Amino acid sequence: MRMSSDVALQDHDQSTLVVPVPAAEPAVAMWRNRHDPAARAGIPAHVTILIPFLPPHTITAGEEERLAHLFASFKAFRFHLRDVRRFPGALYLAPEPADRFVQLTSAVWSAWPMCPPYGGRFADIVPHLTVADHVGDDVLDTVERAIAAAVPIEAYASELSLMVQQQGRWRVRRTFALGA
Repeated sequence: MRMSSDVALQDHDQSTLVVPVPAAEPAVAMWRNRHDPAARAGIPAHVTILIPFLPPHTITAGEEERLAHLFASFKAFRFHLRDVRRFPGALYLAPEPADRFVQLTSAVWSAWPMCPPYGGRFADIVPHLTVADHVGDDVLDTVERAIAAAVPIEAYASELSLMVQQQGRWRVRRTFALGA
């Protein structure tokens, strides 16, 4: 199973919904900048909720309001990044509790059934914060040793970002608050 950023790096314009994790940046930024193409394209440390979402040019103000309403119905929550895990060619931190992220993904997918997570390529939703991607085992071993010393990381999910990719770069189009 591979769920890292290969969908995020397609050549065409697209969008994604992510939970930014600024608390992880001190531990992962150097490694992500070196070994995660998504970081170099402008995506901060995050847990993906849905990629691909709608093409950017089709996202209307009405769609954004639907997202705002949907996300406001979920309470903000604390989570931890304790476990360092791997997909083939990728290293990630697993958020706990994972089910809160799965619930967010499932809710967006239910509201926009034409947007299955990762284009429908995987049977399971595995929340993760990618640290290194598209690299060999020797690099993964090095990064894993360094990251293992930096966990656990305490974090708080209070918002989601709608990010759009245009001409190979990602930017935040809108931020949505989770409910109190």
